[in-house]
Amino acid sequence: MGVSPRKAAAAALVSGGGLTVLTGASIGLVVAEAKLARKAIGRAEQIPPRADGLFGAHLAWATPDRPLRFAMLGDSTAAGYGVELPQETPGALLADALVAHTGRPVLLTNLARVGARSDRLVEQIDEILADEESLPQLAAIMIGANDITHRAPVVLAAAALGEAVERLRAAGCEVVVGTCPDLGTIRPVQPPLRWMARHWSRKLALLQSQAVTAAGGCSVPIGALLGPEFASRAELFGPDRFHPSAEGYATAVAALLPTLASAAWRLTPRTSIAVAHLPRAAASHPEHHDAADLPPTPGPAQIVGGGVVSAGVGSGITPRSIPAIPAIPAAPAIPAPPVDPTPSALVRPTRADPLP
Repeated sequence: MGVSPRKAAAAALVSGGGLTVLTGASIGLVVAEAKLARKAIGRAEQIPPRADGLFGAHLAWATPDRPLRFAMLGDSTAAGYGVELPQETPGALLADALVAHTGRPVLLTNLARVGARSDRLVEQIDEILADEESLPQLAAIMIGANDITHRAPVVLAAAALGEAVERLRAAGCEVVVGTCPDLGTIRPVQPPLRWMARHWSRKLALLQSQAVTAAGGCSVPIGALLGPEFASRAELFGPDRFHPSAEGYATAVAALLPTLASAAWRLTPRTSIAVAHLPRAAASHPEHHDAADLPPTPGPAQIVGGGVVSAGVGSGITPRSIPAIPAIPAAPAIPAPPVDPTPSALVRPTRADPLP
């Protein structure tokens, strides 16, 4: 059987910590499995819902601050490929949760593109940094799966991610990266290709974490944290069994949120949920306030134009995941957060080409 050098290289398998080249017959099996997996998954041609817009608009009346500018960058997992509603995309879930966590309006810009690899992050960074008046203060990046499916050199992919993070940090942006997911959990992929995909995913995630940390960002090991859960719960995958379902995206967002929220507090350390935005009299004497003095009653998120305007502080990751804010006892007023001078940008998803 004639085997090209590229296919032979793709058929390297983990064995005792080293890499062992498979036999010609095994290489043929891996190549066949890759073709079957590609056919089962199909091409990613759907355009993810657009969720750019202002979240927490009901808080704008109470603070002189401009909205917290939040950018979502990366591949189809950052764009939210496969979900039906804008509120189900990772960017919208994170923006809504940040509103609840910081008590500030959040302006979301999602530039993630379906099919993006790490070496294409430069285009997204160029676009988000083009307008100096709309520079993001906080960014989340989810990238890596397409580097594995297209067999990009993991060292180069990690280096490209590190450069992207470095540029954002130089612009004063806090950056959190969700590293490569565990592609060994993809059900249409069978052994030995599954074992190889898991090894490559873990190798890239490790290199990504090192590059992100060196560039001044924070990394979250999505594959290590969620691999076992995705492997055991089929409902976390969408119909193509490759991209996450709405529940799968919410699960990934829950892993990212603690680190992202911590970064947000570094930007607005004095902000507090609800209490900071109550009028002084209401905060001091909650039993003697007029209804007109209180913030509008939170309601469900609404679609306005092309974006989402969240009307509720407590919606967060899913309607069930963040508990309602309890009644606020008498407390001294908390000073308003510092004024932050600066707005945001857009989503342009393209086609993806999943497995090798």
